[in-house]
Amino acid sequence: MNPSNHVPAHSPRRRRMLASAAALAICPIAPLAFGEAAVGAKGLQAKPHRGGAARSYTAADGTQLYFKDWGSGRPIVFSHGWPLDADAWDPQMLFLGSQGFRVIAHDRRGHGRSGQPWNGNDMNTYADDLAGLLAMLDLKGAILVGHSTGGGEVARYIGRHGTSRVSRAVLIGAIPPTMLKTPANPGGMPIESFDKIRLGVLDRAQFYRDLAIPFYGYNRQGTTPQQGVVDAFWRQGMLGGIKGQYDCVKQFSETDFTDDLKKFDVPTLILHGDDDQIVPIADSALLSSKIIRNATLKVYEGAPHGMCTTLADRVNTDLLAFARG
Repeated sequence: MNPSNHVPAHSPRRRRMLASAAALAICPIAPLAFGEAAVGAKGLQAKPHRGGAARSYTAADGTQLYFKDWGSGRPIVFSHGWPLDADAWDPQMLFLGSQGFRVIAHDRRGHGRSGQPWNGNDMNTYADDLAGLLAMLDLKGAILVGHSTGGGEVARYIGRHGTSRVSRAVLIGAIPPTMLKTPANPGGMPIESFDKIRLGVLDRAQFYRDLAIPFYGYNRQGTTPQQGVVDAFWRQGMLGGIKGQYDCVKQFSETDFTDDLKKFDVPTLILHGDDDQIVPIADSALLSSKIIRNATLKVYEGAPHGMCTTLADRVNTDLLAFARG
């Protein structure tokens, strides 16, 4: 790679750069369909990003939260895992959007393209941010889908805000009911495991590359690691803020969602791989499926934590069938 950033004045590359810049300069910013004022959530204001379908809103504490809003039809709202962002849902959003659904995904505060506040990186605020998004867009009958930490966010949302805007819920490789080993949860993971994750975040440029391997099951015999998937994981992780990601470790490891799960009163689908090395199934989905009333549990044999990527077609098929059900 040439270390110089100089681009010759008459090179094709420079002409393309100038043309792109000119196009952005003259491109009008589409007005937000819901106006500048927030709907039903004090302190929230919406404003469009360039491109119209990617937007942000301002939470009550002033944090800017980025989200994508594609398509039309019944809304499906996605909450991503740690340390990723809304791009982790690209396979599901593209597929379900093409099937006639409106698909929406946000970057959690401290992650991705959203703001990076020093305070407010806690599960209650994550859930309130999600509530603000649903209120601002005035969504009704939404299907909430959460992966990993995002599954905890969905659970806490229902625990704090109920299901007046929700018709169904999906938890995929999700952290509830609780990950930490305690006297009440003897099958959980010891605090030392999460302390190691915190130390990893301090050297996250290398840690996220290493973490991607078990996340997608690429350390298992017979698998073929996909460098592009690892790179995408690293890119999303590094785009977020170190403070928010560091704080989030405590939230996904120590939060107890048992009472939240007891408040689920909508059809719920739970998908989990039985070879999940990040959120082991025995202390998560197998327990949550017994707490949530009338939950449907589907176990993916041999599947890793990142199965929304590695087994996207299967996950998409199950999501579509559940959404249409």
